[in-house]
Amino acid sequence: MSLVANELSRRIDGVAHLDGVSCALERGRFYVVVGPTLSGKTTLLHTLAGLNVPDAGTITLDDTDLATVPVWSRSVSMVYQQFINYPHLSVYENIAFPLRRRRLAKSEIESRVRAIAETVGLTPLLARLPGALSGGQQQRVALARSLVKGSDLLLLDEPLVNLDYKLREQLREEFLNIFSTQSRSILVYTTADPNEALLFDADVLVMHEGRLLQVGTAKSVYARPATTTVARIFSDPPMNLLPGSLDDTGLRLSNDVLLPRPRHLESLPPGPYVFGIHPGDVAMAELGIASEVELAEISGSETFLHVRHGGMRLVAHLSGVHAYALGENVQTALDTAKLFAFAPEGELAAAPVPGG
Repeated sequence: MSLVANELSRRIDGVAHLDGVSCALERGRFYVVVGPTLSGKTTLLHTLAGLNVPDAGTITLDDTDLATVPVWSRSVSMVYQQFINYPHLSVYENIAFPLRRRRLAKSEIESRVRAIAETVGLTPLLARLPGALSGGQQQRVALARSLVKGSDLLLLDEPLVNLDYKLREQLREEFLNIFSTQSRSILVYTTADPNEALLFDADVLVMHEGRLLQVGTAKSVYARPATTTVARIFSDPPMNLLPGSLDDTGLRLSNDVLLPRPRHLESLPPGPYVFGIHPGDVAMAELGIASEVELAEISGSETFLHVRHGGMRLVAHLSGVHAYALGENVQTALDTAKLFAFAPEGELAAAPVPGG
């Protein structure tokens, strides 16, 4: 079974929320739509679900045009950012609700609710009301109610965004196991965090300003972003992008920063480029590029260090907690084997050799 979206477009108040989006999604596959706020992720999900009618384009499911299928009879489930549960119903009845609406036999409802509750870790909580649950448990209830339907299309719109950091990390791990049981469904999950896509090791659709920029596995998009826009979106913190050039002397990033040309860039012709490097491939060294600290962000056991050399700005992603003073002089080292090269217009010209 496959779902095919062809040239979907939708404008709201003159703004393109979808701009000619085409994709093919297969049963049993897990897709993660990655993009910043207002990139069109939620609009795409709502359009696939039938909650939005596109201004142009078609959606077919197994060669059936979904425009001919009433929304209420489509085999679609959706999990939202907010915990949407029925507060007056127990966890059991919340999960059973869509099955009761189908008038399934009591024994089948019992079997399916118990099975899905076990899958998502809710079995001890079936008698409780949602108000007595934590945020993570409430989101599990919403997820279980969607999973129990066995829909052809399961859509999850940033389901972890409203949870605290520790709970998000826990549920990400659990989702891997939960989703592995859904071999009959097409799963589409949206997020602004590329790390989620990498954790899930899913098929990725990268969106920006209503356009679909790149499709591929999470690892392939990370290793070979098609453009500078994709490179920044699919990196957290965003990839450092540095204007420079290649010539006979080497790789030049500014008037006084000259680096040896790495082997994977040897075949590129001389000229201007935009060089990219992930913050994790920027390090502090005893001898490097003389830089000045602009900001040191400490997040848990990591430090994001913002430095400047003349007009060149870099972010380094350092392991551990490091105390740097504003204006402190440091030496910055770039791992040139990890440099990406983009044409001035933004298209990828060369990428590092994986593992090299």
